Amino acid sequence: MNRNPSQKRAIAHLSGPMMVLAGPGSGKTSVIVERTAYLITQGKIPASSILVVTFSKAAAVEMKERFLKFTGEARSAVTFGTFHGVFYGILKQAYGLGAANILSEEEKYEILKELALLYSEELAQEGDFLDEVAKEISVVKGNRISLEHYYSTCCPDEVFRQIYSGYRNKLKERRKLDFDDMLLYCYELFQARADILNAWRQKFRYILVDEFQDINRLQYDIVRMLAAPADNLFIVGDDDQSIYHFRGARPEIMLNFSKDYPKAETVLLDVNYRCSSNILSTAVKVIDCNRKRFKKKLSTPNAQGDMVRCQEFDNPREEYMGVVQELKARLDKGEKLEDTAILFRTNQEAEGLVGAFMEYQVPFTMKEQLPNLFRHWLCRNMLAYMHLAAGDRSRKTFLEVMNRPNRYIARDSLTDSRVSFDALREFYREKDWMCDRITTLETHLRILSTLNPFAGVNFIRKAMGYEDYLREYASYRKIKPEELLEILDRIQESAKGKSTLKEWEDYMEEYGSRLKELAKKQEKRREGVVVSTLHAVKGLEYDKVYILNVNEGSIPYKKAMLEEAVEEERRLFYVGMTRAKKVLKLCYVRRQFEKEREPSRFLEETGL
Repeated sequence: MNRNPSQKRAIAHLSGPMMVLAGPGSGKTSVIVERTAYLITQGKIPASSILVVTFSKAAAVEMKERFLKFTGEARSAVTFGTFHGVFYGILKQAYGLGAANILSEEEKYEILKELALLYSEELAQEGDFLDEVAKEISVVKGNRISLEHYYSTCCPDEVFRQIYSGYRNKLKERRKLDFDDMLLYCYELFQARADILNAWRQKFRYILVDEFQDINRLQYDIVRMLAAPADNLFIVGDDDQSIYHFRGARPEIMLNFSKDYPKAETVLLDVNYRCSSNILSTAVKVIDCNRKRFKKKLSTPNAQGDMVRCQEFDNPREEYMGVVQELKARLDKGEKLEDTAILFRTNQEAEGLVGAFMEYQVPFTMKEQLPNLFRHWLCRNMLAYMHLAAGDRSRKTFLEVMNRPNRYIARDSLTDSRVSFDALREFYREKDWMCDRITTLETHLRILSTLNPFAGVNFIRKAMGYEDYLREYASYRKIKPEELLEILDRIQESAKGKSTLKEWEDYMEEYGSRLKELAKKQEKRREGVVVSTLHAVKGLEYDKVYILNVNEGSIPYKKAMLEEAVEEERRLFYVGMTRAKKVLKLCYVRRQFEKEREPSRFLEETGL
């Protein structure tokens, strides 16, 4: 392969620290592979002294395969691995750990659920909460933040601290390590045992780190300890593609690399071999609006190509049908759709499009599994109210919503497996205000029984005070109420046109079956257009890319309040734009769920 001057300079770097700033599509994997080979052939470095580390197993395997193909060898003594894999290997040797000491994901969630039930029963019922608390525990460990200085973003601080401490204690009792402990204990081992650290320094004399923009504080500290004192540390990454803050990645580590290593050389891989000139220049205009970054000038030898298109639709259904028509026209011409990706900010936004694809038989592949909206606890609540309205008096159904909103009904007032409003009034006969609440609930359920599902959900939200409850709950969970209200909007939207509860539940049942069927089918064969979130396509490329819902609240996401968060959202949009080789289309809507929606501020930055 002909290499450009920047690539040649990076490949031929022998000793000392170097930072390679690799723009999208600039051939960074080839540079890492060829530099590894160069160290062995030209630098006469033993292959066993080289460590190439990256973030995912798949990336490590691909790197190793590309290296073997490039060198024409069947095997190599170079270590290719993930941070967790390499550091676990070090711990294994020091402490004789085995597979039995690794905490499984099932066991982790079992422990977290138990602790959530103990410290906040209401949170434990919410599916997303356990995922979010698990991410936060990971961020605290991965960035070595002391618990008293950490303010939770998913629940009251005291609840988070209790869950965190309980989780650590359970792991110690069971002699188990989770993924983050592999790093934490490795760091502590190196600090306590200079002899062990020195032995590993002798072993890994040359270290190459891929995707360096995704590194967290703990990973960086261990890599620095390992690389010292020779500091043969070769880092490759793009600060403009740092999109994993929620996993603990800190782009400022890369931005400060030259301060930590004043002698480090810096090389910019500034030629993009992927995108057309129009796509690249449009994407660069957007990312140039970020303030905290290395300024770069990127170019491409590729043709100018089609103009980036920006299209407005009245509502999401119209947007999805626009995409369906374009793809159907291509199928009619006998074209394959595997070269095309349709990207969303979140998985949930893909629901309507997936429904349209199923309806019009457009073949597609989901990068991640689509979550079933109807399994969400908000949907469970809506159905519980409707079942009560239809005469269901089981204790289980009543418990689901009796205090959503809070009516101050105590569990011990339910003395039977079936709930009787008369019995409840009898229990609270001394408290007139409680009897009034119970009678109001009974009256509301009577009205609800006369409404169709769409009007019913609306009645629960507005007349029964459910939205007020959600606003209070959102404040307790430290999330924006719009996040929950939007899920409720989606649930309500699905009830449109259904005249009975049975008809709506049949629709949910069928939707769930179709999702399962889809997952099974995709295990066997992946075909058609790729539907994915922006996060999941990092590192991939397609001839044609559509980014949908480029609206305020979606891109940038409604959670992004601080400037740092908006900068990360801009990087995510830039990652999405630079997946496209030949055609890029940005779409936004004017209205959704009967509300006006604003086009994204990023669209203005494209200059289109």
